[in-house]
Amino acid sequence: MSPPPKAVCNETVSPSARRHPVTTTDLGAPRTAASVGTGKLRLGALTALVIGSMVGSGVFSLPQNMAAGAGPLAIIIGWAITAAGMLALVFVYQSLAVRKPELDAGPYAYAKAGFGPFIGFNSAWGYWISAWVGNVSYAVIVFSALSYFVPAFGDGNTWQAVLGASILLWIIHASILSGIREAAIVNLIVTIAKIAPIVLFVGVAAVAFRIDVFTLDLSGLGNASLGTIGAQVKSTMLVTLWVFIGIEGASVLSARAERRRDIATATALGFFTCLALYALVSLLSLGILTQPELAALKNPSMAGVLEAVVGSWGAVLINIALVVSVLGAFLSWTLLAAEIPHAAARDGAMPGFFAQESERGVPANSLFVTNALVQLFLVITLFAESSYQALFSIASTAILVPYTFSGAYAAKLAVNGEGYGKGEARTGALLIGLLATLYGLWLVYAAGPAYLFMCAVLYALGLPVYLWARRETGRRLLHPVEAIFAAALLAVGLFAAYEMWIGAVNPL
Repeated sequence: MSPPPKAVCNETVSPSARRHPVTTTDLGAPRTAASVGTGKLRLGALTALVIGSMVGSGVFSLPQNMAAGAGPLAIIIGWAITAAGMLALVFVYQSLAVRKPELDAGPYAYAKAGFGPFIGFNSAWGYWISAWVGNVSYAVIVFSALSYFVPAFGDGNTWQAVLGASILLWIIHASILSGIREAAIVNLIVTIAKIAPIVLFVGVAAVAFRIDVFTLDLSGLGNASLGTIGAQVKSTMLVTLWVFIGIEGASVLSARAERRRDIATATALGFFTCLALYALVSLLSLGILTQPELAALKNPSMAGVLEAVVGSWGAVLINIALVVSVLGAFLSWTLLAAEIPHAAARDGAMPGFFAQESERGVPANSLFVTNALVQLFLVITLFAESSYQALFSIASTAILVPYTFSGAYAAKLAVNGEGYGKGEARTGALLIGLLATLYGLWLVYAAGPAYLFMCAVLYALGLPVYLWARRETGRRLLHPVEAIFAAALLAVGLFAAYEMWIGAVNPL
């Protein structure tokens, strides 16, 4: 069990709050007798968790998702920007794991330590939203893939698909209740199984690649609907962010790591493995089919690309691989989604209900609420006919707050020297922290108003939950500066809800 976290803010706590169980245990660490000394994850399981969290549905739809709004040149630029921004985040999470080993639960703990409990709560809330909305998108795309074999599943949002996704959701729920370590072992096996078809695709695409197809309209300016190079690059940002979400997976489950140093190693291994696979999948596809042809493909579009090279068996293989991949990612993200509100509740930032664990050390209440929300949104997709792309765009936008504040906290530590040795150089760490922060802010701009409005509503809904937790633990509800931020968030959320109600914007 890791040492207790340092105080991150000066708060007055009532005697009853001091007796509250969520304030007397380590942040995010298992606390039941049954869980002490068990369920620890080694480097292999942590690395698989990072890769498994990132490699889900996104990679199988990259050819169409990227080509839908950009030509080859803009896609290359988009990958370069994403590589720089995500690498900065990798370094941020590596550095924070070493310099702040007492802080578990990743983005939530870092935001709270650096900027206070209200910002910390919103970081946890946004990460949680991203995780379970992402799981809804996984459910939609997996049954969209299965429609290759069972047409009734359509685009993953028919009643048959929603029923199948609901059954799958609660099977995964039961699997995780059997224990964190057991679920991680299943994830390790699934991760290995789903990487193999992607590597095969890259090999086949490399052989079939034609430079004349790739350079046919390199700038994309020949297609007026794509717009300028800048507009094309902007269109790729949420797509590239989506496929990298999960890079912080080892950090989120840091309290369950057998060795702290494995967190940094697992994060780096996961990032570079996925970066190579993603870039190759999207760029090699542009040398097989033209941009308009790729943009017109049904997702998972990797199936259409491979089918163009080897025939129908290629589409069958990729659709099966996507199902396996999404099952693994669904499992990984359910683990991560349940962990964040559980850790926040253990620290008093969310209601104590979320802190309760099963006899096996699983955050059972947090897991149930998370999956109940996934179930609710699955039903909504049936009536709203929500697309996979709309769902993953909402999930990508929601996670920008925790990512941005993680980078800002790393920069803050570099400025004040906290966690650094005497005379240790901090300029590089400052630049990396600033780069990660700027990348997050750039993505907010690139997201566009529709998804920002949807996330504003979802973030505003978290305000009463935060006030509930503060009252439950006897703490002051809001400090003056926090009250200003809360009022602004509520105002923006209400305005966004009104705009969606009158149909001015429609994120779904």
